[in-house]
Amino acid sequence: MGRLTTHVLDTAQGIPARGMRVELHAADSGEELASLATNADGRANAPLLEGAALHPGRYTLAFHVADYFRAQGVALSDPPFLDIVRIDFGIANADQHYHVPLLVSPWSYSTYRGS
Repeated sequence: MGRLTTHVLDTAQGIPARGMRVELHAADSGEELASLATNADGRANAPLLEGAALHPGRYTLAFHVADYFRAQGVALSDPPFLDIVRIDFGIANADQHYHVPLLVSPWSYSTYRGS
């Protein structure tokens, strides 16, 4: 059974990004499919999509990084260098596990297809 998961690591502090707001959208329609705040481990409590809800297609994850860093007491410029980090990605096989992590600081980010 396929599923989509995510987690966020705060690389500036070396900790999981607890409480970061994350939204999942269908890229073509813009429809919001999921909205959550990460847990103490920087993860969603459950897959964002799984089973019959997971379809091949294009998706966007939106991570509200500026709000997160402000809540951590980090002084950010106005506007911040990074505000909402959007990752556009595709799911080709709905039977597979797609894991999209975000490693982020106030000034940089990286991602990859995890396991």
